[in-house]
Amino acid sequence: MAKHGVDVTVLEAHIYPGGCAGTFYHQGYRFDAGATLAGGFYTGGPMDLVAQAVGINAWPVRAANPAMVVHLPDGTAITRWADDRRWGERHRVFGQQAESFWHWQEQTANALWDLALRHPAWPPQTLAEGLQLARHGLSWLRADWRHRLRPHLLAEMFQPLAARLKPTHSNPNLKLLVDAQLLIAAQTTSAYANALYGASALDLPRRGVVHFAHGMGTIAETLVQAVRQHGGQVHYRQAVSRIRLEHQRPVAVETQRRQQTESFPADIVIANLPPWNIAPLLGDALPRSLQRLPHQPKDGWGAFMVYAGLNQTAVPEGFPLHHQVIVQEPLAEGNSLFLSLSPAWDDHRAPAGQRAMTLSTHTELTPWWQLFEHDRAAYEARKTMYVDRMLTAAERVIPKLRDAATLILPGTPVTFRRFTRRAWGWVGGFPQTHLFRAWGPKLGPGAFVDSY
Repeated sequence: MAKHGVDVTVLEAHIYPGGCAGTFYHQGYRFDAGATLAGGFYTGGPMDLVAQAVGINAWPVRAANPAMVVHLPDGTAITRWADDRRWGERHRVFGQQAESFWHWQEQTANALWDLALRHPAWPPQTLAEGLQLARHGLSWLRADWRHRLRPHLLAEMFQPLAARLKPTHSNPNLKLLVDAQLLIAAQTTSAYANALYGASALDLPRRGVVHFAHGMGTIAETLVQAVRQHGGQVHYRQAVSRIRLEHQRPVAVETQRRQQTESFPADIVIANLPPWNIAPLLGDALPRSLQRLPHQPKDGWGAFMVYAGLNQTAVPEGFPLHHQVIVQEPLAEGNSLFLSLSPAWDDHRAPAGQRAMTLSTHTELTPWWQLFEHDRAAYEARKTMYVDRMLTAAERVIPKLRDAATLILPGTPVTFRRFTRRAWGWVGGFPQTHLFRAWGPKLGPGAFVDSY
């Protein structure tokens, strides 16, 4: 918007940009706060299109292949390659009977990503957006009608991905891998994830993963530079306290800073916030979608994190930087975790001779808040138990982890609430159980929200 001459002001509550995709500094380490896996930066991909749109010449990235290694409970390790080695690896682990599933997954993902990158409005909120979606859809069909005009594609719009796994259930490891990968990419498992969305989400490793110098926060920092380059303003330590409306339209955004209220005139407001954070800012003038909000996200996840500094001698040379470790089902709550290491080449991420590591697992929100509010000792005991559980699981990947650790810093949904301001510490967005789960961006005249 700044590039096209709009007077843009960005208000950031924290001292650095990025939120759950930010990078924070602690005792000489730069830890990625939440997200550690960066995808979509391939030529023609979503983040490449962002760069073209805002005038970023090149993202400061290094490609990573493999994208990750997935460790199953029986000791099987599956390397998720971005290139053709993925076929041999999947055949080695799952056998010939799984080939049909992977062919379906990749063909469906190709089709869905092609449609998504045409930028149709989804879900359409006006007649004009509906007509635009129809035009994009017809163009998409004409591009490859032999493969896309198929009856079961329509059925898959309303089916869970598990329906595509049934012929290959003879190999339980395949379903376990798919469920674990969907949990981190779609916030749910194959029994509930929409088949089309799930196929696209499973495509993340094939489409390539990259690493940013200085951590994930570099994405937001690069965007801040682009906003300022085009004449926009970015203000930190500006926590929004109110979106002031007149006749249902925004006229100003108010912030609270050092017990003082500041007001920024605005006729268009885009809130990069969860719905539970937006509702209090609008007061009584809530759109219908926000009036129907439950008390808290019913099926949304929080994250339990362990931020660790460790001696790099514990990490073998050439060791992949991302690992998913599955201990047992049900997944989450430390039974599955995602491990990310800072690259050895990035000497800004840790003191000399050290590496920064993050461990994360999905966790339910309610138990943490109940203990935090009513039994603080039990809250601390649960936190200690989760750290031990996570380190035990991670030692399957890095056996000498505890001996090598020089710093252990846990984080719960309460921590996320404190530092990212997200209500309940909710992260990851809504589980993608159906194609209409996403929110349309328009809340009302001149008021918009990021889609969740």
